[in-house]
Amino acid sequence: MRLSAHYYDVVKIDLIEAKDWYRNQKPGLEKNFAFEVKSCIQKIQKDPLIYEIKYRNVRTAFTAIFPYAVHFFIDELKQQIVIIAIIHQSRNPSLPLDRSLNE
Repeated sequence: MRLSAHYYDVVKIDLIEAKDWYRNQKPGLEKNFAFEVKSCIQKIQKDPLIYEIKYRNVRTAFTAIFPYAVHFFIDELKQQIVIIAIIHQSRNPSLPLDRSLNE
């Protein structure tokens, strides 16, 4: 089963900030980062249930190369995954939890 993906608006900011940081480290690196995030999301869409629930009903998938985590939950009614955060693993772990409580 392949589910569609929906994103909280703040996830776009997560991605813009991360891509800007990688671009400043080395031009072109932001493209590799974006590819890794896209690959991770595609894997989630194919089989979201393989990722364990970390808190509440939120699951976490990790990118293969970059130290980022995609936090998401499954909306059974709409048959979609809802991505609430894409953040560096060293960031405050309560950030995605706060988002899951506020939306």
